[in-house]
Amino acid sequence: MKRIGLLLVVVATVAGVVVPTAIEAQQATEEAAPVFVKKIPPGYRDWRFITVAQERGELNDIRAVLGNDKAIKAYREGMLPFPEGTIIARLAYDYVPSEENNKVFGRPQSFVAGPPKNGVQFMVKDSKKYAATGGWGYAQFDDGKSADDATLKTCFPCHEAVKSRDYVFSRYSP
Repeated sequence: MKRIGLLLVVVATVAGVVVPTAIEAQQATEEAAPVFVKKIPPGYRDWRFITVAQERGELNDIRAVLGNDKAIKAYREGMLPFPEGTIIARLAYDYVPSEENNKVFGRPQSFVAGPPKNGVQFMVKDSKKYAATGGWGYAQFDDGKSADDATLKTCFPCHEAVKSRDYVFSRYSP
């Protein structure tokens, strides 16, 4: 956002009289465009399935990735960049061994989704509003409350690694 300011410039005349002259000047405000989504998109739990992913290491979770209708259409058609209004949701759960299933199989091989973790995350495509972050707004909600800006600032730097895929990690599983 830009703001028009009034800048006073002092001009000295030949006669030695100082005359203030008003000149319009544009100055950028300190406010940057928002890069974070602060409201949970309604109905996201009814969106269609895109894929499941497992993260190891410190995260050690299993993720269900869902998309709104625009996301699903773009994935199915292999459309890049994703169209405006695309929203992708990520729900993560602890990745835990299933003792009950492992007894049936006779060895440790079965894992299930445990308790939810790392809240629910969203990517919202709006190239104008989120131009500073590749056209995507990022969100994380823990117990229905938006994560703090420090947490959200870690999203885009990670997604920059997949710029060639319009900053989206998930692949579609038809």
